[in-house]
Amino acid sequence: MSSTQRPRRAAVTGIGVIAPNGLRADAYWKSVREGLGFLDRITREGCEHLPLRVAGEVRAFDAADLIEERFLVQTDRFSHFAMAATVLALDDAGLGSVAPEDAYDVGVVTAAGSGGGEFGQRELQKLWGQGSRFVGPYQSIAWFYAASTGQISIRGGFKGPCGVVASDEAGGLDAIAHAARGVRRGTGAMVVGAAEAPLAPYSMVCQLAYPELSTVEDPARAYRPFTRGACGFVPAEGGAMLVVEDERRARDRGAAVRAVVAGHAATFTGASQWERSREGLAHAIRGALAEADCAPEEIDVVFADALGVPAADRAEALAIADALGAHGTRVPVTAPKTGIGRAYCGAPLLDTAAAVLAMEHGQIPPTPNVFDICHDLDLVTSDARPAELHTALILSRGLMGSNAALVVRRGGDSVR
Repeated sequence: MSSTQRPRRAAVTGIGVIAPNGLRADAYWKSVREGLGFLDRITREGCEHLPLRVAGEVRAFDAADLIEERFLVQTDRFSHFAMAATVLALDDAGLGSVAPEDAYDVGVVTAAGSGGGEFGQRELQKLWGQGSRFVGPYQSIAWFYAASTGQISIRGGFKGPCGVVASDEAGGLDAIAHAARGVRRGTGAMVVGAAEAPLAPYSMVCQLAYPELSTVEDPARAYRPFTRGACGFVPAEGGAMLVVEDERRARDRGAAVRAVVAGHAATFTGASQWERSREGLAHAIRGALAEADCAPEEIDVVFADALGVPAADRAEALAIADALGAHGTRVPVTAPKTGIGRAYCGAPLLDTAAAVLAMEHGQIPPTPNVFDICHDLDLVTSDARPAELHTALILSRGLMGSNAALVVRRGGDSVR
């Protein structure tokens, strides 16, 4: 097939990260590679009396370093994370400002599972404590799931296709697939990602209804998937934004192609139906492999969902074996999120960023705090494992029942 006939491929050219273990992609990768743990006691005001004691907080973050005040006052912390990560991703991709004639060639899509809980709580407290005249006008938009997409597009002057995936955790991978489809259909570039801020008091009270939530007070034991001591997950703030663009367009402008989004599939098996998620996740993996034209043996590393609930962990291990066959027990598996917690829709974006960086550096990051594995998985623990990585599989499941799988290939690799 000639270059003029080759289908458009969606390439990752920029990565921006705001996470508990790093406020840029390089800092994030350093801590992920070293297997550092950043789970700690929650310090957010108003949360002291709640039974959820451990989480992954984004500390030393000042949104004003990257975002103008006029945007900050209109938005919640979850949008601050997303906008800041977007600045970093665009800078990494070498895009910067977009000329007016190119504005319709750049779109935005984000995923969100909860929206702006902190902003909403503050304004509702003003309503009931001081009266309606004290409620700010931005209450009507700042809490909304689509707020990050809207503010990123307005701030950047992006007028291409925009959207939001309002979903559970797996929506983070679905957003990447949405962006990749936009590129394949003709959009030049898409800014895509997810960031969450679930540690405000109201948001935390809502999360306490999840039976999968860990309330263990020891940070080293609160989130230990694939072990006999698994007792649930702990939440985290933050997330990641990517720049995904047409591969040929990226190369023509001299940008580095860091990875290619090769395949994706999603299924639904019901809230907390973890035994059933085995079949749904396996089906999603097979669908992602088929779209990527990828044999199971080509998967070099799996970034696991790693919920930390025994039934869910068992279902995931079996799903990997079901979908990948004999290769499923041999392929290296990792879950770096055990060092920082699950940032809901932001979690699979952070995993995707880690997968791209792992392929670039030839190292599989370890799974912090996990040692006594009780499932038939080659789980990477303790130290990073050197490996030649061409293709990564990222998995995600949501508490409401969604399952998703994403295949990404190393930048510069030819289609196999």
